[in-house]
Amino acid sequence: MKTTFRRQVTLIIGLLLTVTVVVGISFYALFNRYVTSEQEDSLRTAAQSVSDFSGAYQAEGNLYIGWDFRTSLSLASRAAGNDILLCATDGTVLICAQDIQGCAHIGKSLGAATAAMVCESASADVGERASAIYGSERLAVAVPVKNFVGEPICIVVASMEKNEIVSLTRGTLRIFTLTALVVCLLATLLIPRLTRRETEPILSMSQAARQLARGNYDARVPTGYRIEEVEELAIAFNNMAASMQRAENTRHEFVANISHELRTPMTTIAGYIDGILDGTIPPEKHRAYLDLASAETRRLSRIVRSMLDISRLKDQGIPDSQIKRFNICELAGQALLSFEQRINRKNLQVIIEMPELGLTVAAHQDYVTQVLYNLLDNAVKFVDADGTLAIRISAQGGKVLTTIENSGPTIAPEELPMIFDRFHKTDKSRSGDRDGVGLGLYIVKTIVLAHGEDIHVTSQNGKTAFTFTMPLSE
Repeated sequence: MKTTFRRQVTLIIGLLLTVTVVVGISFYALFNRYVTSEQEDSLRTAAQSVSDFSGAYQAEGNLYIGWDFRTSLSLASRAAGNDILLCATDGTVLICAQDIQGCAHIGKSLGAATAAMVCESASADVGERASAIYGSERLAVAVPVKNFVGEPICIVVASMEKNEIVSLTRGTLRIFTLTALVVCLLATLLIPRLTRRETEPILSMSQAARQLARGNYDARVPTGYRIEEVEELAIAFNNMAASMQRAENTRHEFVANISHELRTPMTTIAGYIDGILDGTIPPEKHRAYLDLASAETRRLSRIVRSMLDISRLKDQGIPDSQIKRFNICELAGQALLSFEQRINRKNLQVIIEMPELGLTVAAHQDYVTQVLYNLLDNAVKFVDADGTLAIRISAQGGKVLTTIENSGPTIAPEELPMIFDRFHKTDKSRSGDRDGVGLGLYIVKTIVLAHGEDIHVTSQNGKTAFTFTMPLSE
């Protein structure tokens, strides 16, 4: 199976070779056409020059027999590097510049039709007829020589072998081919190295993905790549891994919560039922123990519901669409009314300190209600009879501070750092809080932190106070 690295190297080298071949062929064709056009122009210029001085010699009447003319024609042919023929108006070769005395080309003909065409035009391409005269493929241009009244008196043919053009282009093609080979060689050496740098992030992500598949959720890929797309991919991968790690931690935490807290009530329920079934518990006490089992079952339900709420809140957070503006003073008053009977039963003195017009916060109303209820429940539960319960709400620095305070035994200083831990209960709550599940304050802190706020507790001189903040909404 081919790797991405091999595929990229093969693809790039293949494309490079293909482009080189196409460019080479195109370059050769264009350059050959350019050289041919230039040579045709050169032949046309040479033929026109010979035509001009041939007209001058014709005026003296010694065009064909004058040795000066023949010598000049030969010199012109050598200077231009072309072969020159002087033909009659019917196309018959009269003089050849290669051998001004007796060349084998003399007597051959361009053909009457070709000669007539040349005489009627300024110049013409006669390569095919010149090739027949010389016996080799040639590039040839014919120009008519005219007398002083404009009548054609003969034809000048300048030509060269096409092999000479091939030799001109072959040298250039050789240089191009050599340069292309050097470029391909360098590319073959450099492309694998450059491509490997491109594929290294993919290999790194592949290794990290395998680590994630094995359960190592700490696996991450390095970032800081210069390539924007690769950097974005690496960041997205790390975000995905972090999300998976959080989900796994939530799952572990939920399982730990279940195994930690459900073990005791389930064992108690099983013990009561087993006692009833095996006769250990007498029939007259069945109802009492069934009531205890029912109470434990309801406590199990509260535990599971609380843990599900915590898991959902920690996993999903609080969406912006669920943040509302409401009067927290009114909410605190409503929560306090739900504890009226318990407050009256303990004959508590209630102190309320809050602005007369209230304070508006921007938060999740149901969650804040749960925070207030949990803190009030905790305060009423542990306050001494005839004690004091206080609610204080004030604004400070763009925050709303809510304090719920109760009188009673203080919490030991060593217990305070752990008061918000899940399933943590102080010694006094273990004896007096049979219905508690040890999650109330943990839920409170989770909700407050989900809003980006903070909560703290103080306990001294017979008073315990919980204070949390919420964002003030103007």
